[in-house]
Amino acid sequence: MGYVIDGHPLVPGAACGVALVSTDPLSFWGGYDQNTGEIIDRRHPLSGSNARQRILAIPGTRGSSTTTAVLLEAVHQGTAPAALLAMGVDTFLALASVVADELYGHNLPVVALAPEDFALLRSGQHLRIEADGRVHIDS
Repeated sequence: MGYVIDGHPLVPGAACGVALVSTDPLSFWGGYDQNTGEIIDRRHPLSGSNARQRILAIPGTRGSSTTTAVLLEAVHQGTAPAALLAMGVDTFLALASVVADELYGHNLPVVALAPEDFALLRSGQHLRIEADGRVHIDS
């Protein structure tokens, strides 16, 4: 038996996969290998984890707008997460998703969650995201 979180879709789309969750923001510039999907920031708690085709849940991004370029290249190479969950609105994640759809025809759902809902997420959970922003957590 699972439960459902009502999120706000920044970029609507459906996805499912295994969660990869951190309470620390991630800088994609120098922190994410767009060639492999590995999180390479050695100071980040997810260092060494691979986010390819996972549901990546981070509170937000850290750093500059270069996050968008790195994430776009990951989409182009097929090494991007299946979806992104953030604590609140993250404009860099949303921008990367919108441009990925425009350039590559690839829908990368981005959902904003309230802090109390984000706190329910754990790495390893199986998540299913609906276009309306609902996140199903299977136990």
